[in-house]
Amino acid sequence: MRDNAKSGALTEVTFFILLSLYTPKHGYGIMQFVEEKTQGRLVLGAGSLYGAINTLQERNWITPVDDGDGRKKEYIITKLGKQIAQGEINRLKDLINIAEKISGGEE
Repeated sequence: MRDNAKSGALTEVTFFILLSLYTPKHGYGIMQFVEEKTQGRLVLGAGSLYGAINTLQERNWITPVDDGDGRKKEYIITKLGKQIAQGEINRLKDLINIAEKISGGEE
């Protein structure tokens, strides 16, 4: 994953995975969420998704949900993950504000 810890910038895939997990989802549910919300612009393969899930778990940004019945593993965003996602939202808002000021898009 190419997320830049120094600047706080996340890859688009990481950002959408975190957003998808504000409610518990299994891998296929995450894939569907990302594809739907990006209108098909981002389509995750299983290998890429599960690699990202492992990395996000190692960073403590997401955690498995224990449903107790042994079915497909679901994941949910952690408190730290929410802080990371909010930081990206703030960064993107700043980026848009700067771009609009420079391009004259601000009325």
